[in-house]
Amino acid sequence: MKLLTFYKGNQWKLGVSTNRGVLELPQDFEDVLEKGEEELSRISRFVDEALLQESDTHFIQKEDLHWGPCVPNPGKIICVGLNYQKHAEETNSPIPEYPILFNKFSNTITSHNSRIVIPKTTDQLDYEAELVIVIGKEMKNVDRQNALDYVLGYCIVNDLSARDLQFRTNQWLLGKTCDDFSPIGPYLVTADEIVDPNNLFVKTYVNGELRQNSNTSDMIFDCSYILRYISQYMTLSPGDIILTGTPEGVVLGNPADQQQYLKDGDTVTIEIEGLGVLRNTFISEK
Repeated sequence: MKLLTFYKGNQWKLGVSTNRGVLELPQDFEDVLEKGEEELSRISRFVDEALLQESDTHFIQKEDLHWGPCVPNPGKIICVGLNYQKHAEETNSPIPEYPILFNKFSNTITSHNSRIVIPKTTDQLDYEAELVIVIGKEMKNVDRQNALDYVLGYCIVNDLSARDLQFRTNQWLLGKTCDDFSPIGPYLVTADEIVDPNNLFVKTYVNGELRQNSNTSDMIFDCSYILRYISQYMTLSPGDIILTGTPEGVVLGNPADQQQYLKDGDTVTIEIEGLGVLRNTFISEK
């Protein structure tokens, strides 16, 4: 299933995408996190019953949605840096011996179709298309061969990075945690729909120009390895998200005289196979 959130009246609603439009669900996202597969089964039956009805009055067309983040209130936001072979090479970085971990915060979370303000404090805002793992069950010290069993689903994120702020010090946090620096969506695609998260194409377009064109198979540490590694050191809980790194093709990977960072009016479109298309427009801070 392709789950999503959207704004209706003065609150966020949970929905599911179908071939007839978006169906509003009686559950909220917390129900899915608390009850897991049991709640997903209820949702599946609810959707099947709605699709049997001839009328489309229960369905909302996507162009009429005010989209919300597909994971509206993540717990931990854990990121893996330099996790693609060719991305490490393009930035002249050594191949990591261990996953490079850092974190982001909830202030960075925003949605598909949102307008993102470029802070006045940066002149080097870069895009990073990434696959996100959404945790569905509490996990600690899991085996690699069983790690994907704990996954609720997957989604797309643009791990925005202000490069001048990121590399001001040895810690990357400042350049990664400005407001709205993690648009996610449009969907949380449940794990049963993704056969192999490490064999998905990844593409990024800036104003229609293809910038990133890769596959998650180029990860240095694959999804099951990442989950096993992190769970050795901390408990992962339902609703936690893991950003798994970006492939080659970011602005930083170009020669200095060819680096075209994001500017006012730019639109970034990210597509990951099976997960939909995430699109955001950027505007300058006033």
